[in-house]
Amino acid sequence: MQEFSLSSKLKYIFSIPVIISALGYFVDIYDLLLFGIVRIPSLKALGLNPDTDGTFILNAQMIGLLIGGIFWGIFGDKKGRLSVLFGSILVYSLANIACGFLPHFPQTHLVYQYAALRFIAGIGLAGELGAGITLVSESLPKNLRAIGTSVVAGFGLMGAVVAQLTVELSGGWNISYIIGGVLGILLLFLRISVSESGIYKNMEHKSVAKGNFLSFFTNKNRLVRYLKCIAVGLPTWYCIGILAVLANQFAPELGIKELNPGKAIMWAYIGISIGDLASGFISHLLKSRKMAIFYMLVFTIIGVAIMLFGNTDTEKKYYIFCVWLGLGTGYWAMFVTLAAEQFGTNIRNTATTTVPNMVRGLVPVMILAFDFFKNDFSVIMSAALVGIIVFGLAFYSSYTISETHNKDLEFTE
Repeated sequence: MQEFSLSSKLKYIFSIPVIISALGYFVDIYDLLLFGIVRIPSLKALGLNPDTDGTFILNAQMIGLLIGGIFWGIFGDKKGRLSVLFGSILVYSLANIACGFLPHFPQTHLVYQYAALRFIAGIGLAGELGAGITLVSESLPKNLRAIGTSVVAGFGLMGAVVAQLTVELSGGWNISYIIGGVLGILLLFLRISVSESGIYKNMEHKSVAKGNFLSFFTNKNRLVRYLKCIAVGLPTWYCIGILAVLANQFAPELGIKELNPGKAIMWAYIGISIGDLASGFISHLLKSRKMAIFYMLVFTIIGVAIMLFGNTDTEKKYYIFCVWLGLGTGYWAMFVTLAAEQFGTNIRNTATTTVPNMVRGLVPVMILAFDFFKNDFSVIMSAALVGIIVFGLAFYSSYTISETHNKDLEFTE
């Protein structure tokens, strides 16, 4: 294996593809989580119901992510990684700017207008991470991939923290949407300096099927790999989509006066940012993607159990556990890198873009299960039951999926 000096390693880790991908993911996370942060104030200001209308709008955004993941994944394998980095950010930036002007929209059917904009934003947001991680994975030496992608996610996930602070400091939820959209447009101009991945260029003119999404379902081995990649990521959005975004629902049963979902999201993502930076180094030291994820899952499920069934009786304690869960689920970049390394260059962007968005797209299913269990159980027990299913699938998949540490990525399916 080729050895690099410290200066050479730093040059790769902080190269233009890594920096631009990190900035893109920062804006992506800012815009992705902004609705969760401003859900209650924005819907109240618009005369809508924060719970029923809020769930409908959130589901619309998540379905947009699911559809967008498939579209951008195929597009990135057929037309190149850079095409996605340019197109996706333009779509979600314009949609977010439009959300900032919702108070001036016609008041009839406002919930559907809000949902439509979040759906369009979801489509755009779906392409950012997969294309960025694919570009970085194909641009860096194989022994530095984990660290490079962790830098992308670790910095990018701080967008959630900045989103919460922007909401608090800007003086209006709609201003926060406009700021997020403008940041995306500015980043668009910075991306002119990014070059296409060399591995993709080498494959571009080969006579091989590119971006064939259906190919994941026509080969048993490939389908199992694909489903395991999705299952590995489920706990991340279980912790965010239920325990953070719906934090206000847990307050009464825990004996807490009030829980702010925006703050829960912010504290969770502070933990995730640190965890994502750490996960790359953990994987590097263990020389294993799957075991790094497995150990972080163990750490996370312990935190969930104590959070739900321990003495979490104050707002401060709840937010501390959000940080804990964030640290544990900070394997997000590692999980997407694992997906990138599982598949050939001709469907790699399709895999890395659709896999995380399949996870995000399953949030409505998790919420439906959570609401279904609430018919017979308490909020805490309902969350625990969903967690048992989600973590069970993740543990099995992370333990049985094939190892990809130091795997050569210049191959096709």
